[in-house]
Amino acid sequence: MVDHRLVDVRGIRLAYRVSGPPDAPPLVLVHALGENATDWEQVVPALAYSRRVYALDLRGHGRSDWPGDYSLELMRADVLQFLDALGLGSVDLIGHSLGGIVAYLLAQDHPQRVSRLVLEDVPVPRPREPSTPTRPDGDLAFDWEMVLAVRPQLDQPVPRWLERLSQITAETLVVAGGPRSHVPQDGVAELARRIPGGHMVTIPVGHLIHHAAPEAFTEVVTVFLLTEENVHPARQHRGPGARCGAASPPAASSSSTPEPQSPTKS
Repeated sequence: MVDHRLVDVRGIRLAYRVSGPPDAPPLVLVHALGENATDWEQVVPALAYSRRVYALDLRGHGRSDWPGDYSLELMRADVLQFLDALGLGSVDLIGHSLGGIVAYLLAQDHPQRVSRLVLEDVPVPRPREPSTPTRPDGDLAFDWEMVLAVRPQLDQPVPRWLERLSQITAETLVVAGGPRSHVPQDGVAELARRIPGGHMVTIPVGHLIHHAAPEAFTEVVTVFLLTEENVHPARQHRGPGARCGAASPPAASSSSTPEPQSPTKS
């Protein structure tokens, strides 16, 4: 059963979904740019088997408030206040794309609040060639002003974000999407190397890993979360379905054609 709830955080209303046993360890899911809590529907049932799962809508997304004031730092602060408002101490945290950036910003500035960190196809915070996003037609489930506000931060990250990756104390699993992803995979690998407890596994289905290969994704993530102690923090984590650092994609996803890039992709 999934409960739909709202919580007030510093005057901003955040919407979230909660599922799983009430007494299970907390797991917080942070979605990508332009998405919301519903984006995790394919993987929540498996994750909620052993975790109390909280999937929230970031500000400017979904059912959360669209206040008109946006930055990745504000999103990080919202997640921290979200944990405080719900009385959650140290949590496991999964972030996809932009949500992964918000997640590692929280983990580097408040390491005591993140026990285990999963970063799904998240770029290393290095400058990239700026581009102007094009607004999709029709009604949007997110505030387009939010996209315009955070896009410069994605193109030209604050230098300290890269420097402070070494401050993350959480055991970290970086899940890469392989050559079909629009995110440079050498940068994803660098992200894993720069985090002291970083491990990396590749599921070569593109950027939308938990959509394209939900079973492979939940398998490697669940094994990682259930491991009490990673004795040997090797840079390549071999979970179920992974081979030499790469999980095999479903047969239907074996094409090497790059996925199309959405205007909101981070």
